[in-house]
Amino acid sequence: MILSDTEIHNLIQHHAMVQNHLPELVNPASLDVRLGNLIMIESAEGLNMKPFSIADATQAKPYMLKPGQFILAQTIEIFNMPESIAGLFFLKSSRAREGYENLHAGYADPGWHGSSLTLELKNSRQIQPLPLWPGLKIGQMVFFKMSCKPAISYATIGHYNDDLTTTASKQIGC
Repeated sequence: MILSDTEIHNLIQHHAMVQNHLPELVNPASLDVRLGNLIMIESAEGLNMKPFSIADATQAKPYMLKPGQFILAQTIEIFNMPESIAGLFFLKSSRAREGYENLHAGYADPGWHGSSLTLELKNSRQIQPLPLWPGLKIGQMVFFKMSCKPAISYATIGHYNDDLTTTASKQIGC
């Protein structure tokens, strides 16, 4: 079951499911999320991604994501998923229509906590760069109620709990 705006507001207010959010970004069945200050870009030295700050970028003077360029980014929002709730990230439809692409790895397991969501973004355009700046409404989280609590919580087995910044793969080559 997808959670409604009323349920999302309640979980945020009474259970701190999302921190650093703006109440006006709750939609009828999702929560808009915004781009944070740090991205990670490819390094010529190997598979590792290197941190790059876009904190000084603005809507008027954005960081430009080159055609075909892949980056990791973070949300401003910090998530603390209850054991009975899961979440899934989707691009805002306007962003997808502009040429942004998300690699569909934005899943929030029940029990995932203390973390901003790391996004896998790409400019799918062939010619034009796309602008990025902190605070850009990049996507939305849709929340689902679990049929029951999982037998094993991500709070105990998760590799990406308490990650407050853009986080590269912790399992490169595995």
